[in-house]
Amino acid sequence: MPVLVRGAGGGPAGRALLEEHAAEVVAWQEECRTRHTWKVLRNPPRNGWPATLAAAYRAIARVSGARVIVDSSKYASDAALLSALPGIDGRYVHLVRDPRAVAWSWLRPKAYTGYRSTVNSTLHWTGFNLAAEAVGRAHRADALRVRYESLVSDPRAAVDRVLELAGHEGPNPVAPDGTVELGGNHTVTGNPNRFGRGRTPIEEDRRWHAALPRRQRSAATLLALPLLRRYGYGRRV
Repeated sequence: MPVLVRGAGGGPAGRALLEEHAAEVVAWQEECRTRHTWKVLRNPPRNGWPATLAAAYRAIARVSGARVIVDSSKYASDAALLSALPGIDGRYVHLVRDPRAVAWSWLRPKAYTGYRSTVNSTLHWTGFNLAAEAVGRAHRADALRVRYESLVSDPRAAVDRVLELAGHEGPNPVAPDGTVELGGNHTVTGNPNRFGRGRTPIEEDRRWHAALPRRQRSAATLLALPLLRRYGYGRRV
């Protein structure tokens, strides 16, 4: 909230301005979602979303004093906007996970995500990854693709690559034993695991290997087959 109020000018008037502005921002965002990524790369939108996003980053930098800001909102269309934002130097990390693991996760309804069928989740997986690829192609020197499986098998090495991409000279937060010390963060929605604190191991969740039914496994494999090969996943797991 301090970042939001600071960006709006602070005080009760700033809070009221934020409430009035919220609906307008949501409408702008709807004009700039994943399916619009290619259009945004060619011609950034002329609504208020680019200026609002840039203002949010600048407010975060002022309040936190951070030189590097991690935006984990996951929309490739927002990443596509970065190069059009004055004063913002973007770096792009495309994290990929096996679509069958993603399908299994969506088949188990959760309060913070809801439910998607295997067909629906795999089609979304394909669309999101193709959009992320488009952003990466547009910024080849500043983009990195990381597989989830590589991250969890050697998290320190994967984070080293991300730190190098960001030009961050500080120490790698992942210990040699693959654990990381979790502190407070500022995400407002997502997996409740984000509230975890203390020394935490980075481990692969492999439950889907045994739990995903054969029918759903086959459907996800067939729908994602072209990208499975591109990302180094086999047809059988």
